[in-house]
Amino acid sequence: MPFIVEHECPQCGAPVELEETNRLLRCPYCGVKNYLFAGDMFRFVLPDRAPGKEIIYVPYMRFKGNVFFCKNASIDYRVVDITRLGVPFIGIPLSLGFRPQAMKMKFVTHNMAGSILSGTLKSDEILDSAGVHTAAFVSRKFFHRAYIGEALSLIYLPLYMEGNKFFDAITNQPLVSLPANQDVLAPLMDKCPRWNVTFFPTICPNCGWDLDGEKDSVVLTCSNCDSAWQASDGRFVEVSFNVVPGSQEGSLYLPFWKISAETKNEMEIRSYADFIRVTNQPKVVQKDWENRSMSYWIPAFKIRPRVYMHLSKQLTISQEKFETGNRVSRLNLYPVTLPHSEAVQSLKITLADSIMNKEKLFPLLPRVGFTVGESSLVYLPFNDTGRELIQEHMHISIHKKTLEYGRYL
Repeated sequence: MPFIVEHECPQCGAPVELEETNRLLRCPYCGVKNYLFAGDMFRFVLPDRAPGKEIIYVPYMRFKGNVFFCKNASIDYRVVDITRLGVPFIGIPLSLGFRPQAMKMKFVTHNMAGSILSGTLKSDEILDSAGVHTAAFVSRKFFHRAYIGEALSLIYLPLYMEGNKFFDAITNQPLVSLPANQDVLAPLMDKCPRWNVTFFPTICPNCGWDLDGEKDSVVLTCSNCDSAWQASDGRFVEVSFNVVPGSQEGSLYLPFWKISAETKNEMEIRSYADFIRVTNQPKVVQKDWENRSMSYWIPAFKIRPRVYMHLSKQLTISQEKFETGNRVSRLNLYPVTLPHSEAVQSLKITLADSIMNKEKLFPLLPRVGFTVGESSLVYLPFNDTGRELIQEHMHISIHKKTLEYGRYL
C-alpha cells in the first residue's frame, strides 16, 4: 500500500496530495505540471502532535522492491518492504511499522523547524537487511542476488525530550531514558542539511512544448518533436528511443530497455551467437549471429517479478528484429516506471534465467561481470483482447490485471 505525501503546489501554493511513487505533480487548482527530483533519495517526515515542543527528527531508512536470488538450480524472489532505525539508540522502535501507510507525510526541507539527526545506517546495510529478510525463506547459500525496482528513502520520526527522556511526538508516550550528564545527541546532529525536493517545469528542452507522462513516469515524451527525456541532476537528459509500429490503431505501447552488454570472466558473451552457445539454447547458430552484438531486453515498467523475468527472458532469447520509427504523437504509450539504472541490475538475472543447464553454470555467476554499451528505450505494440494484452509480433501475453498491479509495486 503506497503512502500519501502532502505538499504545496510550487506555482500557486494550493495543497496537493501525492503517492510515494509520484514524480509528476499536476496541480488540480492551477493545472501546472512539475517534475519532482530529489537527488540521492526522497526524504519524508511523519507529522508530530506535540505543539510547542522542540522536535528532534530521528531517521529511518526504507527499502521497497524486489529481491531476486539464484540458488541451487533455480531463481526465486521476494517482494520486500522494510524500514530500519538509522541511529544506534536502544529503546527507540527499530521499525516504523504501518505508520507511513496510516499517516500523511510531508517532504523534508532544509528550513524545517527542529533538529535533524544524521543517520549512521548506510544504503548498502539496508540492502543487506532486505537480503537477510529473504534468507528466512531460502538457504543462505546463493550464487547471485539482485535488488530490482528498488526504492530507497528516508522517513523521519518526530521525538522530543523532557528531562532525560525521549518521547514519541505522535503518541506523546515516553520511549527511553538517555544517560545522565552525557550529550549523546550532539555527534548525530546534522548541522546544515541542504535537502530539498526540486520541482522543475515539464517543458521540452528541445522545442519548448509540454512534455507528456503519467504521475509515476520516470521518462517523459514530447509529441511535438518526438523526443524522450529523463531527470538527472536536476535537469532533463534526452533518452534514445524507438517505436515498433502496431497494425491496430488502439494498440498499447509497452516500453522496454534494450541494453547492449558483453560479459567477461567465466562466461564470455560478446555476440548473440555466444549467448546461444553459452546458455545452450535449442537453436542452430546462424552465421550472421556471430557479428550481431548481444542485447538484453528488460521491461521498463514495474510488474510482478515472475512476469518481469518471463518477459526479459523471452525477448532476450528471441532477439527479434523489429522495424522501428520514432513517432510518439497520438500513440497510447504506457509509462516508463523502471529507470535504466534498475534495468542494468537485471542483466545477470536475465542471463541466469536463460541458462538451460543451471546446475552446471550457476556456480560461475559470482565471477561474471558485464560491460554495458549502448542503451535505448523501445516501445512494443500490444493488442487488447479483453483480459489480456498480446504482443502482435511475438504473441507474448500479459494479463491486464497483472499490469495494473505493477503500478503499486
